[in-house]
Amino acid sequence: PLTTIQTHNYQIHHISLGSHTGTHIDAPSHFIPNSLTIDQIPLDQLIGPVVLIDLSKHIVRPRQRIVWNDIIKQCDEKDLKPGVIVVICTGWYERWGTQEYFDHPYLMEDVAKGLIERGIRAVAVDMLNPDETVLEGEGENGFKFHQVFLGAGGVIVENITNLKSLIGLQNVHISLLPLKLEGVDGSPLRAIA
Repeated sequence: PLTTIQTHNYQIHHISLGSHTGTHIDAPSHFIPNSLTIDQIPLDQLIGPVVLIDLSKHIVRPRQRIVWNDIIKQCDEKDLKPGVIVVICTGWYERWGTQEYFDHPYLMEDVAKGLIERGIRAVAVDMLNPDETVLEGEGENGFKFHQVFLGAGGVIVENITNLKSLIGLQNVHISLLPLKLEGVDGSPLRAIA
């Protein structure tokens, strides 16, 4: 602590972290020049009903590509409409803290396009990244999901956890609560469902 109750009669801690630490949200400005920063995201884009896509029993292989057809097989396509927040559960969050966490499944560009075409502007994933995470020496990724989804004004939540607790629940709503950091490309957040 910077100060303690015993010495100063109050306690203050110093906190230092990156804008993409832990469970966090990517604003469009994370990849798209001159686009919305985290403080400019409308709150109604961050609060809403959930469409949970449970892939945890179907796609759990390292570096598995997830395509649009995988998404629509796991939900009623008519539920994919403006105002909903799509939450994709792969179960990969259970590998947090291991090297395997970096070998997560990932979303193909057609998933971003399918969501955008249906007016969806918020998606949350229980992985490090909706795109393939490319470590040094592995090649180029291109961040196609990020480019398409953020380019259309969407926001992406990464590293969301405990999604299996939502499986089977009805009428789930979620609030994605980032810090209001002026001019910043993302923020740690608290997700409450």
